[in-house]
Amino acid sequence: MAECPECAAEIKLKMGTESGEILVCPDCGVELEVLSTHPPELAVAPEEQEDWGE
Repeated sequence: MAECPECAAEIKLKMGTESGEILVCPDCGVELEVLSTHPPELAVAPEEQEDWGE
């Protein structure tokens, strides 16, 4: 189980979840990035930056 850093909801990580995956909190809807699976650690996912063709 991991905790949402935004609303403190407990989130069960599915088998096969890997670091770097993006999940959505079922309680508050915020996008979360899996930082670690052992121990489970989540962080608010960074917003995607616009690509100006650079």
